[in-house]
Amino acid sequence: MARTCDLTGRRTSTGHHKKHRRGSSGGGGVWAYKSQKVKRTWKPNLRKVRVEMDGKVQTITVSMKAYKTLRSKGSFMGATLIA
Repeated sequence: MARTCDLTGRRTSTGHHKKHRRGSSGGGGVWAYKSQKVKRTWKPNLRKVRVEMDGKVQTITVSMKAYKTLRSKGSFMGATLIA
């Protein structure tokens, strides 16, 4: 199962971690050397909740941002939280 929010579509995003290096030994040759890039991922903060959608009770995976909206407003994008 993919790590995806069923309501908002949030999923794992990718990018780089870059070191803030100024030179070979830290001081000389400002910007003379490129810093290393390491690939990394950011995973969404997901949670399984029971909601009512289209008159049916379902268990779906939602991001915490969507969950907080469900809790405060009662419904979000056609889903109603079941306590």
